[in-house]
Amino acid sequence: MGGVWFTPLTALLLLALSSAVSSCPPSELAALLAFKSALRDANGGIFNSWTGADCCHNWYGVACDRNSRRVAEISLRAGPVYTTFEKPFRPGYMSGQISPEICKLTRLSSLIITDWQGISGEIPRCISSLSFLRIIDLTGNRISGTLPADIGRLQQLTLLSAADNLIAGEIPPLLTSVTSLMHLDLHNNRISGPIPQELDRLQMLSRALLSANEISGPIPGSICRIYRLVDLDLSKNQLSGPIPESLGRMAVLSTLKLDTNKLSGRIPASLLGSGVSELNLSHNMLEGNIPDSFGGTCYFTLLDLSYNNLKGPIPKSMSSASYIGYLDVSHNHLCGPIPSSYSNTDASSFAYNECLCGKPLKAC
Repeated sequence: MGGVWFTPLTALLLLALSSAVSSCPPSELAALLAFKSALRDANGGIFNSWTGADCCHNWYGVACDRNSRRVAEISLRAGPVYTTFEKPFRPGYMSGQISPEICKLTRLSSLIITDWQGISGEIPRCISSLSFLRIIDLTGNRISGTLPADIGRLQQLTLLSAADNLIAGEIPPLLTSVTSLMHLDLHNNRISGPIPQELDRLQMLSRALLSANEISGPIPGSICRIYRLVDLDLSKNQLSGPIPESLGRMAVLSTLKLDTNKLSGRIPASLLGSGVSELNLSHNMLEGNIPDSFGGTCYFTLLDLSYNNLKGPIPKSMSSASYIGYLDVSHNHLCGPIPSSYSNTDASSFAYNECLCGKPLKAC
């Protein structure tokens, strides 16, 4: 059987056809270039590799689906990276805005633009149309405006992080429709208003980090029905009202930070006998006695109850806890002897109380 022969012209046509099939679509190439043009890299290095017609080939921070050649990921993180010439450099600062043209990358599943310090403007409203998005991480910029109101359309989203920005407004109620969400980090922004009442719809959520905002109102009891929640940080807000007792009955909750709010009422006894290992309730308006509900299963890497209006004695059961790494009950109205098991603890942990006595303070 004879071989197949190609003329030089046929070979060139086949090569061009093969290149066209393997390259990213022209519309996505144009969208990426528009995205690039809206940003200014002070060091002039991060986009050096963004040349040529194939954005799927050696474009720093861009990844494409192997089969469709559609752009699937943009990952631009500030910090130590390497150029194609293997020379290290540290970008550290980029300004400009995130262009709405990014929404033309309709198969985008991961958008990571973190720690550039100078990227400002708003999150493009159209981002909610990118139905394949699983990861949005915009941490460490100067993004302002509000979170997209219709963010609930992103039904495949598992991670949403916009921490360390200037985002204001309320948490969109429709965020509770993103039932695939596992990681929510909005700390250190200017978010105000209440925590959505239906947060328990987020049954896959394991981390909710909302500290250092202006969130107000009560802690909704619905949070206690998020059975996979491990870390809950609501510190440095303007939350008020009591601490829900059901927080102490959450199966896997290990970190609970409610410090620096306006919480009142008593400390739920369930919290001190729970599986929480890092508990910070300091700088609130909590009152009453410290519950005498410690036991041998209690293991605290940190227990901070300082700067409240607590009174009465330090409970005897505290000595039965299997471990308390850092303890602070200072700046309250506690009275009575300090359990001998804490005689070697730093005196500052018990200072500024009504009439606590015994080592490490003065003798009773």
